[in-house]
Amino acid sequence: MESWLGTMIGVGMVMVTATPLMAQTQPLFLAYPPQNHQTSSPTIFFIGSAAPDVTVTLNGQVIERSIQGNFAPVIPLQMGENQFIFQAGSQRIERTITRITRGATLPAQGGFVPGSLTPAVPISRPADKPICFTAIAPTDATATVTLAGQIIPLTPQGNVVQLPANNTILHGENQPKVRAADQYKGCQKFSASNLPSSLGTPQFNLQWRGQTFSAPGPGSVTLLNGDRPQVITVTSQAGVARTGPGTDYSRLTPLPQGSQASVTGRDGDWLRLDYGGWIKADETATLPSQAPPRSIIRSVGYQVFGDRTEMRFPLQLPVPVTVHQTETGFTLSLYNTTAQTDTIRIDNDPIIRNLTWQQIGPDRIDYYFTFKTDQQWGYDLLYEGTTLILSLRHPPRISSQPGNLQGVKILLDPGHGGSEAGAVGPTGYPEKDINLLISLRLADRLRAQGANVHLTRTGDEFVSLVDRQIQIDQMQPAIALSIHYNALPDSGNPNETDGISIFWYNAQAADLANFLQRYLVQNLGRNSHGVYWNNLALTRPTIAPAVLLELGFMISPQEFEWITNPQAQEQLVQALATGITIWLQQQR
Repeated sequence: MESWLGTMIGVGMVMVTATPLMAQTQPLFLAYPPQNHQTSSPTIFFIGSAAPDVTVTLNGQVIERSIQGNFAPVIPLQMGENQFIFQAGSQRIERTITRITRGATLPAQGGFVPGSLTPAVPISRPADKPICFTAIAPTDATATVTLAGQIIPLTPQGNVVQLPANNTILHGENQPKVRAADQYKGCQKFSASNLPSSLGTPQFNLQWRGQTFSAPGPGSVTLLNGDRPQVITVTSQAGVARTGPGTDYSRLTPLPQGSQASVTGRDGDWLRLDYGGWIKADETATLPSQAPPRSIIRSVGYQVFGDRTEMRFPLQLPVPVTVHQTETGFTLSLYNTTAQTDTIRIDNDPIIRNLTWQQIGPDRIDYYFTFKTDQQWGYDLLYEGTTLILSLRHPPRISSQPGNLQGVKILLDPGHGGSEAGAVGPTGYPEKDINLLISLRLADRLRAQGANVHLTRTGDEFVSLVDRQIQIDQMQPAIALSIHYNALPDSGNPNETDGISIFWYNAQAADLANFLQRYLVQNLGRNSHGVYWNNLALTRPTIAPAVLLELGFMISPQEFEWITNPQAQEQLVQALATGITIWLQQQR
């Protein structure tokens, strides 16, 4: 499991919870969930094993097991504490699992739900733009907010649509749910002409069944000065830009170091920039200038190197940029920029067929690239002074001899390692071990074909996601593959879920992901659990086509036996090596 799955441990993701012991040496072993586990799921599954020749019961009922003695019963949960007892001969394992309420719980004595008042952090907004306030309280109440001498009514919102978590797509339950409304909301504009810039802290008021409740909001409100905006520059190498003020929001194209923009809003530590993206304040520095950053652009040139073409966009200052890549095209957007572009030089470039541009709006230009081949091999963006450099990688040199990968650079990333065990099988066998085993064997096979293979780890060691990304950027391989095995959240069913899945993010990796998925499923006779677009740390690098493979479900009693079968492992490695080779040679 990759980082976004591993973070689910708090809401019921399978992780190693005890010393791994094989079923042959331990009559009864329970790998998941841990004692005193809490979950909001209406069901829970137990992952464990026992010797095949003993009978295992759960709360007195015999449970089904695989041939090797693995089990994964799925049990409904009542609200509150649930007691479970596993018995195998004289062995006994007890678990207390608590089902907790999802969402807010209204105080029995009335008043606002603690933690429900927003703005939850200090915010800054432009004058004369709506500022909204929300609270959760009983539906038969009257709620208002007082701020800067104005009283803002908060109205009940009727039914509220609760969106599913991203990971529910893994087991097909990604449907929104409608729940009864306890939320109140109201919005108000504030004019800078008759108010100070600092409006203070909102006061929330509630009238309910003859009682009066009052509470200060957790976040203050400030109006921005539109005539003298705060101007920032990005100080990190690649500023993480998002669609909203928090890590739950989707990523945008990283902002190259040096990018400049005006601040048009603030939520706590997050800054909204004038082109629409949000960035953490600690990835920026404030510039002394209070003039909105704007640039013009004229000529666009290029330079060809042995392994890449560099497009050079001369600007007056470094502006925000985004990239939209498809399998057949590439669009670079420059913001806060006006075109005076009458000349673009593109000779018989090795990869670029054509480059055109269009002024989309007063402050945005789109440059459209078309390529001579369908497959793109990676790109990089950086500022050199005020010139934006877009590096487009050339295809790797691949031999025409079947099976020959001489000199082709391939990066393999064995997921997890060290203190990060990943998913766990019924016997306690950790994902990190099988990830490494398959990666090492695959590396040997690819090297025997002449490939230059680099592994992000070669032993049981912790390697951060950032370090793994850095290794991809430094090596600049033809392709990068992250090797993983899968699990499910508590609401899943391990007995009904198995198969191979592959994740990609940048369009340049889509064909590789779909090809390998088809090849592995067809040649190994395994089920397909799907191909997913997903913004993961190891699918995110742009310098090469990068995919993340989930080669089976550790938590499935039956599939776990395939995963740990030495003959099946050898067949898997062979299929991976052959599939990678065929795909690469098809790109010639």
